[in-house]
Amino acid sequence: MRPKFFTTLFGILMLFPFIWMISSSLKNSVEAFATPPTLFPKAPTLENYRNVFRALDMPRLFFNSFAVSVVCVFMQLTSSALAGYAFARLNFRGKNAIFLIYLATMMIPFQVIIVPLFIEMRHFGLIDSFLGLGLPMIASAFGVFLMRQAMLAIPRELEEAAILDGASHFRLFFSIALPLCIPTLAALTILSFMSVWNAYLWPLVVIFSPEKMTLPLALSNLHGENLTDWPMVMAATTLAALPIAIIYLVLQKQIAQSFLTAGLKG
Repeated sequence: MRPKFFTTLFGILMLFPFIWMISSSLKNSVEAFATPPTLFPKAPTLENYRNVFRALDMPRLFFNSFAVSVVCVFMQLTSSALAGYAFARLNFRGKNAIFLIYLATMMIPFQVIIVPLFIEMRHFGLIDSFLGLGLPMIASAFGVFLMRQAMLAIPRELEEAAILDGASHFRLFFSIALPLCIPTLAALTILSFMSVWNAYLWPLVVIFSPEKMTLPLALSNLHGENLTDWPMVMAATTLAALPIAIIYLVLQKQIAQSFLTAGLKG
């Protein structure tokens, strides 16, 4: 009973900030700052959500964030799967050294490269554009590592049997490797989507036009210089968190299976 009790306790602790966020979004300004604080609103109201749609162009912001996230996640999945297969199944000179160098880029904070990255985007004329916003996020060293580990776990016998039947590496990749790595792809999908959807620093640097802003960037505009309507901020944050929650609920079985079976072979 003890492990179950502690698991439940930690689950409640993890959920508490989200419960508080949703609860605060349904309170008025007076009740939100009441002393002592209340967990559940006495008089729930949707006025804060209406105020969010009045203050921000939410349909446009959702479209911008969703479009950028979908394209970047698709490119991350494609590049990570292809590179992971190459590092796991192909033999070429310097493979391990290249993989270690590529993996070492995970230790470099994004803040270190943001200035040269901005200069590069300006050189190509991509400042204040969706292309300039998405290009730095279409590849992921962590994604390559995750896919490599998953593909290393595929039995060699399947590959050898397919090669005897005349299958090429492209056939092996699409017919054997990818179907067996669906749980890992699902896990990488949610992790990549969260990363791109919640990105703030790079959009803040590269995007200037209000019509090209993403949700996290626009939400920062709700903070006033002297006074912030926190219930409205909580309502906007709740709306911004909904897509991630929906994707997780849809892919939760595959994600759990990925972390249970992918392992760290290699």
